[in-house]
Amino acid sequence: MNVNASQSPDRMRKVALLGGLAYLATFAASMPQLGLFSKVIDDPDYILAHGSDASLRLGSILELITGLACIATAVALYPAIRCVSRSAAIGFVASRTLEAAVIFAGTMSLLALVTLHEQYDGATGAERDALGVVGQALVATRQWSFLIGPGLIPAVNAAFLGYALYRSRLVPRAIPTIGLVGAPLIALSAIATIGGLWDQTSVTGSLFALPIAAWEFSLGIYLTFKGFARSPQESADMHDAAPQTHRLLPA
Repeated sequence: MNVNASQSPDRMRKVALLGGLAYLATFAASMPQLGLFSKVIDDPDYILAHGSDASLRLGSILELITGLACIATAVALYPAIRCVSRSAAIGFVASRTLEAAVIFAGTMSLLALVTLHEQYDGATGAERDALGVVGQALVATRQWSFLIGPGLIPAVNAAFLGYALYRSRLVPRAIPTIGLVGAPLIALSAIATIGGLWDQTSVTGSLFALPIAAWEFSLGIYLTFKGFARSPQESADMHDAAPQTHRLLPA
């Protein structure tokens, strides 16, 4: 197959750059959130307390940026991945978009908490008791969305994208290998958290999530500063020439 204009080296460099920057944006936006949300998460009765919601608002903005950056990674990398496997490309776009949707759902829970905190400041009696229950429910919703979104769905992302990058060698194979190893680990950790074995942010949960974090960060760095290791079209030609019996996903 011939390389057409839509798959020119210059365009593919831009694809890699945009994908890498979007991955790095997810890190830059998501890392401060645990600190910004600690006050509301550590205090079940936050909604009843007096004080500013500035940290909660800032954290929510950063979560929205994280979700949008998730979608951007999928949209940016799709033109290159589809050369290798359309199934993997569509699966990656779908799972990455689903991750963003779950993040948005958790963000809306926190923003609803901000609204109630402002409107019912100084509530007393039965109204205060009901408000406390609603506030705890909103925080719980955000925590479960944090587990399902950034805690479980990245395993699916890594399976689709890691497969495509490993087969195509668009990046050094060591990078997608980390993702393919980390995918079952973070999925297992999420299931264990749902089962009550440990918390997502515990030492054990953090260790299980470390390979996926390393995979996404190293991929972001490589794509931003190096680009693809080879032409996506060349990788597609190699993929088409490979024995069909060894394919894990249909092209």
